[in-house]
Amino acid sequence: MLHENYDIEIDETYSPDEEEFIEKRSEYWCAECKIETSEKECPVCGKETVEGVPLQVYWCKNCNTPIIHKMNQIDKGICPICGKKTKYLTTDIRPVFPEERLLLELLLDKEPHAFIRNSVWAADSRYYIDGKSIAIPNELFQTADADAIRKKLNEHQETNSYKYFNEHINTFITANANRLNYLKTESFEFVRETASKFDEEKLVISFSGGKDSTVTADVVVKALSNPSLVHIFGNTTLEFPSTVAYAERFRENHPQAIFLFAKNDEQVFMDVCEDIGPPARLMRWCCSMFKTGPITRVINSLYRSQQILTFYGIRKWESVSRSKYNRVEDDAESVKIQQQTVASPIFFWKDIDIWLYILAEEVDFNEAYRLGYDRVGCWCCPNNNQRAQFLSRIYMPEQSKKWRDFLIDFAKKVGKKDAEVYVDTGMWKARQGGNGLAAAGDVKIKFTNCTTEEYAKIYRLVRPFDDELIGMFTPFGRVAPELGKKLLNEVIVLDARTNVPILSIQPFSQDGYDYAVKVRTMNVQDHEELQRMVGYQIRKFNACRKCLKCESICRAGAISIIGDSYYIDPEKCVHCKMCMTAKYLDGGCMMDKYLRTK
Repeated sequence: MLHENYDIEIDETYSPDEEEFIEKRSEYWCAECKIETSEKECPVCGKETVEGVPLQVYWCKNCNTPIIHKMNQIDKGICPICGKKTKYLTTDIRPVFPEERLLLELLLDKEPHAFIRNSVWAADSRYYIDGKSIAIPNELFQTADADAIRKKLNEHQETNSYKYFNEHINTFITANANRLNYLKTESFEFVRETASKFDEEKLVISFSGGKDSTVTADVVVKALSNPSLVHIFGNTTLEFPSTVAYAERFRENHPQAIFLFAKNDEQVFMDVCEDIGPPARLMRWCCSMFKTGPITRVINSLYRSQQILTFYGIRKWESVSRSKYNRVEDDAESVKIQQQTVASPIFFWKDIDIWLYILAEEVDFNEAYRLGYDRVGCWCCPNNNQRAQFLSRIYMPEQSKKWRDFLIDFAKKVGKKDAEVYVDTGMWKARQGGNGLAAAGDVKIKFTNCTTEEYAKIYRLVRPFDDELIGMFTPFGRVAPELGKKLLNEVIVLDARTNVPILSIQPFSQDGYDYAVKVRTMNVQDHEELQRMVGYQIRKFNACRKCLKCESICRAGAISIIGDSYYIDPEKCVHCKMCMTAKYLDGGCMMDKYLRTK
């Protein structure tokens, strides 16, 4: 949405042949030969191709605007407005709104509103002012006086006009009308085709409050002409204030939509950080605990074990990891919530495509983007760069200080010599494992081999043997306490397929262990493999932090965290053993990854 005080006239004279775009939807690119093909292998060199033709951004000096071109486009380098030759600029950019432009001026020690008439764009920390590049070093974001800048921003915000910005955006939309029509035609057709394989009531839109999910929601609703679709907003409790406000505004502006909030009210982020340490780039336990897990619960409550189609705003060009995703994904190893197929209508879009759609279609969006944030996930995410952290020091000073103070205290607790440097240089983001944490002992599987029974191990427990532990063995088969020796409190587990006894479980007293359980395997060929899975369940019992990962893995919706207890419903469990398979859950418990020590 542009500023409410100014109107934009959109040139809609271009109307491409819809069939043309539909036919070209499956595009592959050979990076070696620099050619487009419809094949997954290049017909020239034979090498594997990649789906999606790369984009480039050119700059028209005459019209003072960026132009989006495919690498193989015939008229690449020619402005569609004035017909003059353009110059290659970069691979992707985003618009700089007046709020961020004012901040840029202050960072560069320019007069406030010095660039108010200019066309200003950005890619990360590199800015383009009328097509001329200027980079802001990370050191400046780290050392800049956030308090002083905040004061100056407040002083000059009232005189910060959107007039010239809107004029530039109008030109940008006109210049890229062909690209916009292609994006709409292709994405709408993709949505219709993908959705046709599912019942309408089994369609879901994943809504994060960010620009990508915003566009995805708009595309899906328009493509299907259905404003009543289910939208699920995962409130991580770590959202920007503007994100929560936008989600509420979105719900109010779309009264026909079924708009649901998913939130973990049972955990407090800072308390978990105290226990197992802050999330790091390769240890983002927060995603499962505060996002995927709560969303899983909402989906389970609506659909139980039914397979659904979820549209979400994943884009190939966002990161190396996301470049490996498929546009439509239902593979158990790739999908975080097992009972869903996921599809992304905007999979091949760049940032500039997203903003072209938002601005041209006049879609309301999260106000944080006006301030200069280029992503609006959790405000304290370890993936945030220095510029994002700097912005939070300006616009969220109290939360930022509290978070920095915690990180410094944590660094001292785990033995870092120069805690402030460790935090301020971002070294905490590279943390791995549970070194220095008392909780690290909970993931270590300690056992002794029983000297009196073959194929029996005595495992250390961190708390007393109880019904919760017995329930952990439900995935193996039918838990049958009535078949065990009552004097020993023995429980027998029968194989789910053969109904033959395969496990004997009983509480045990063992020197050196406060609490212990003896588990004996029987009537199987591979005793070690069975004990490995037993060990996984013991680790769950000892180390469970209610991360909700197991709930997300379970296709049948049999696993749930109720209060402080881990519960597997024997009526729902289908004994697939995914929750005990390293392929889907390394170590059997997500905490193994976050608390493991050398």
